[in-house]
Amino acid sequence: MKKLLGLSIFIISTSISAQSLKDFSTPKGYEKITEARGDLDKDGKEETVVIFNITTKSISEDREDFPRIFYILKSTDGKQKIWQENSIFLFSSGTGFYPESNAAPEITIKNNSFSIKQVFNTNSRHTQTYKHTFRFQNGDFYLIGSHSRFEDTCDFNDLNEINFSTGKVIVDHQYSSCEEDERDTPKDYHKEFVHQFKPLIKMNSFRIGENKFKIPDSDKYLYY
Repeated sequence: MKKLLGLSIFIISTSISAQSLKDFSTPKGYEKITEARGDLDKDGKEETVVIFNITTKSISEDREDFPRIFYILKSTDGKQKIWQENSIFLFSSGTGFYPESNAAPEITIKNNSFSIKQVFNTNSRHTQTYKHTFRFQNGDFYLIGSHSRFEDTCDFNDLNEINFSTGKVIVDHQYSSCEEDERDTPKDYHKEFVHQFKPLIKMNSFRIGENKFKIPDSDKYLYY
């Protein structure tokens, strides 16, 4: 009986919340670049996560470099409603060494969570990959996963992964050489440990690279 009552209260509160959301229509000058659908709040209905270039606000004066924004939309009574929006987490379209070859951000929805993957080149040899995962819990979206890979064509491959729910952290740095002649290369570094992340970071407060903590038994910091 208590479970049924709790479920009824949840359904009623969700319905009231959905009714208070603003209608969504694509603003003028917004170019959709990718979207994905899936259930994010376990109500049995699919939400839509969609990313846009804002083509009316080029950041650069000499080339196209558009800021990006993403929306999480709920479908209510046949209409799309704005549940969440975020413009501080995505890199602009002109990010990187040759942005014209950048792939569009990739959205995946799995296990009631969504991930956004962003890839760009920092120079002619270096590629940066970010993948961040968010989950709706306690009435808001929180960062629960971070994946960062920074790699050279042949000299190094650095991977940092964090599961914020379990606290598990993986740091894996591999080194080699682009030179045919043998030379000294740094030793590979691999470390797995548990770090307590309290409180978790809300999605709309998260900026890539502005958070850090010290790696145990090391003088290095991990940025995320």
